[in-house]
Amino acid sequence: MTRVVAVLARWWRRAWRRAWPGRSKVEWVGLYTRQSLYVIAWVMSSLILAGASSAARDHQGVYAAVVLGGLVLTGASSWALHDATRLYPLSGPVPRRSTTLLGVLAVAAVACASALPSDLPRAAALVTAFALAWGLGGYRDPRLTAATVAALAVASWLPTRDPGVAAYGLFTGIFFMATVRLSLWLLDVVVELDRGRGAQSALAVAEERLRFSRDVHDVLGRRLSTIAVQAELAAALAGRGDQRAEARMLEVRSLAHDALREARELARGYRAVDLTQELDGAVSLLRSAGIDATVSTNGLPEQWHEPAAWVVREAVTNVLRHSRATCVEVRFLPGDEGLDGGRLVVRNDGATATASADGTGLAGVRARLAPLGAGLETTREADAFTVRLVLP
Repeated sequence: MTRVVAVLARWWRRAWRRAWPGRSKVEWVGLYTRQSLYVIAWVMSSLILAGASSAARDHQGVYAAVVLGGLVLTGASSWALHDATRLYPLSGPVPRRSTTLLGVLAVAAVACASALPSDLPRAAALVTAFALAWGLGGYRDPRLTAATVAALAVASWLPTRDPGVAAYGLFTGIFFMATVRLSLWLLDVVVELDRGRGAQSALAVAEERLRFSRDVHDVLGRRLSTIAVQAELAAALAGRGDQRAEARMLEVRSLAHDALREARELARGYRAVDLTQELDGAVSLLRSAGIDATVSTNGLPEQWHEPAAWVVREAVTNVLRHSRATCVEVRFLPGDEGLDGGRLVVRNDGATATASADGTGLAGVRARLAPLGAGLETTREADAFTVRLVLP
């Protein structure tokens, strides 16, 4: 027996470790919300049935049948609740199998409850009413909502014909319906906020790409247009034997060299890169995507500002594309005997499975840093992903 328990415990730990990194915070909120509703439904039914045990000492067989029926009814309610959470926020079509089964079992329970002895009709009435409230309260169809309220009134009244029990079952059932509906509404709000954050991140990346395309158009488009005009003019002059054709071609060559230099600067980092501007842009970009950003680069040597800007740009781009981060930290750690020249650290707290230390962007930055004597390190710990610029 001990060995079986140990095997099951190891299996559970492995399954938990596999499941935890694969779920986002929104998925955990959804799991918590749904499981809480299931747990409350079962706890309420169990408490009601347990409360009737003392009044049914002389009817143990009947009480056991009531408990079994209550558990079956609660299971059908959980099935209907599961379908309601999957359908929300849509109002239809309402799943027929789970709702029909719950309705049939509720009708059977009400029909049999009035014939029960002792205090069991009251317990059966409340379990039936609460099962209907939990199972059908999450549906947004107004007709089903009205029918559920009516069913609560009937299920609470018929078994006991007691106005107090009927009023308690009806109003408590309506409260439970509102609880289910509000829980699903809050979960939907969280999901929509997460989708909005993703849309903001995509928009921020699209805006950055648009800015780069404008730079390419403004710089290379202008240069290439000038080269085309000068080349046509040189060809016309050469056709007439004009000596000025040579000067025009030399000018075309100069323009081509300028265009090549500017193209290299654009490809290397949108021309000259300023660390202060890059940090300000990164903070603005991250905050527009709903991500907190803290920056502390005091003490970073001035000659390393541009390489640091390359690292910040690539790391922030990766945060937007490959993470679910809520916080990004950029800080410089001055060097000492163990840290050589110091380290610029860019850390985010939401790395996903797509985050990689061998991405094309990071590999390109690493290749550009190598001739300068600097290095680029990456570390992944749980959900965190850290990029470090190591100064010589």
